Amino acid sequence: MIPVNEPLLDGNEKKYLIECIETGWISSEGPFVKKFEDELAAHIGRKFGIAVSNGSAALEVAVVALGIGPGDEVIMPAFTIISCAAAVIKAGATPVLVDCDPFLWTMDVGQVEEKITRRTKAIMAVHIYGLPVDMGPLLKLAGENDLFVIEDAAEAIGLVYRGGACGSFGDISTFSFYGNKHITTGEGGMIVTDDERIAESCRSFRNLCFQKEKRFYHEQLGWNYRMTNLQAALGVAQLEKLQLHTACKQKMGNLYNGLLEKIVGIQLPIPETDYAKNIYWVYGVVLKDSISLSVEKVMEMLGFKGVGTRPFFWPMHEQPVFQRRGLFVNEKYPVAERIARRGFYLPSGMAISGQQIHTVCETLTKIMGGE
Repeated sequence: MIPVNEPLLDGNEKKYLIECIETGWISSEGPFVKKFEDELAAHIGRKFGIAVSNGSAALEVAVVALGIGPGDEVIMPAFTIISCAAAVIKAGATPVLVDCDPFLWTMDVGQVEEKITRRTKAIMAVHIYGLPVDMGPLLKLAGENDLFVIEDAAEAIGLVYRGGACGSFGDISTFSFYGNKHITTGEGGMIVTDDERIAESCRSFRNLCFQKEKRFYHEQLGWNYRMTNLQAALGVAQLEKLQLHTACKQKMGNLYNGLLEKIVGIQLPIPETDYAKNIYWVYGVVLKDSISLSVEKVMEMLGFKGVGTRPFFWPMHEQPVFQRRGLFVNEKYPVAERIARRGFYLPSGMAISGQQIHTVCETLTKIMGGE
């Protein structure tokens, strides 16, 4: 089986983990945590980094740290992972959706302005599958309307927008270091910001809102969302190889593009726009309408031949858990609905080999040719 993802751990990961064990620093108090925070923030071009237990935790802390709560609205894409909407709802606020671009798969910035109301508090920009949201016009719109910008860069570690690192835009940005990311700590996440007050608030919320003078006297409810020194040690080692990892991913994407370009029945990811080059966090494809095979059938056939796959995100307005809450009633987002039903991604982990990519492409070509 060619797995849909396999991480690459061939740097200083083992060395740094052994250091944690030998020194006894395995909890969130260990020195690698601050080192990882400082080095990632510096790499992105931010002043402050706050390490947390995962990317979903990063979003939840970011939303609350901005003071978003009941009565507020946050504009975000319909096509994204559920963590984005969940963070807003858990804070007591309301997610307001926009559709995505049919070719970039990121939020359609042109639809944002019409969704702004007097209750709008923030815009959540989510970079998707290796390409960024067009941040320039979004930041301009946010500035004109006095709105916060939350930048979800979980899938964009190493991605550059008009010369600036993704994660450097807006009031607050979040990352995930799950096993399929360009930098992985197994689980783990990070919040970055240039605002010291927001950074302090994030540190408090991730650590149960302990107080310096009266530790166990709580005026707010927070979470235990701390990152361990073991995780941070992996992160430091992975960050040392980020440039190489990004280059490997782009090489992978280019190889896939060349091998699959002759299949007329699938839409391939766009290699670049006028503001960014794709870093292929995952290599996604969308079946065109001319193909009668369902995504489920194609994925089943690939799996039978030993090729791992994963479906695209399912749109927020079609999530049963949100529908039961009375959210997004009668709302339609046709692009998100279509790519969710027709899209999937192929094996695209850091450790994938060129031979494995050739095998995947040969298998998919045979399946599509026999449709």
